[in-house]
Amino acid sequence: MQTTKTTQTAFVPSYKAVKSLLSKGSTNAKTAKNELETHILYLAPANKIGSHNICPFASPGCIQGCLDEAGRGIFSNVQEARKNKTKYWAFNREGFYIQLAEELIKLNDKAFNENRTIAIRLNGTSDLDHLSLLKRYSGIDFLDGFYSHLKFYDYTKSIKKFKDYLGTNYHLTFSLSEINKDQAIEALKIGGNIAVVFRNSLPAKFMGFDVINGDLTDYRPSDPQNVVVGLVAKGKAKKDISGFVID
Repeated sequence: MQTTKTTQTAFVPSYKAVKSLLSKGSTNAKTAKNELETHILYLAPANKIGSHNICPFASPGCIQGCLDEAGRGIFSNVQEARKNKTKYWAFNREGFYIQLAEELIKLNDKAFNENRTIAIRLNGTSDLDHLSLLKRYSGIDFLDGFYSHLKFYDYTKSIKKFKDYLGTNYHLTFSLSEINKDQAIEALKIGGNIAVVFRNSLPAKFMGFDVINGDLTDYRPSDPQNVVVGLVAKGKAKKDISGFVID
């Protein structure tokens, strides 16, 4: 009896070459308010590409209310570009970070030559430790004083990452969700700031801490220390019933 040999074709991830990983902050309604020139990395959040979750600490409410599809993000070409970058990150980690390092080096050279600071937000729609991964794959520590003309900042729901970078040139604001109140309190107790999404308006105080208007600018390093950064719910978050948005 003749047997038929079956073969399995290995899955080959597909992505296109990316001309630029960083986008100019002027293309985003919020980062456009920053006084500093800002560059931001947008990926496809959570598990949108199906194979990798790039927001490992996101709560259900955060995922549901994500601003990934706000503004220009509503357009299908923008969504596909973010998914493509995320596949690049997922399946060619070394190539991704070498390219990102090259882009950051060029921006640092520009800032140095013009004697100014350029703001960098690497987690526009993700929550990864890009600086650690940059050091691993490119060999460059962008927190070294040589790169002090770049100012890194982000929001995060990782209390470990928040504590690891506290007091460095990477300014992190801890994001409150419906499931991480204890960690948010911990962040405040050690002198950090937390971001909180409110339903319609901002209170003067929250959990005993002063609330500042986080919608006036996206540049968080200029915030006073030990405050609540209040953000008014936008887009899908307006309909949140998970507890992520505070009434």
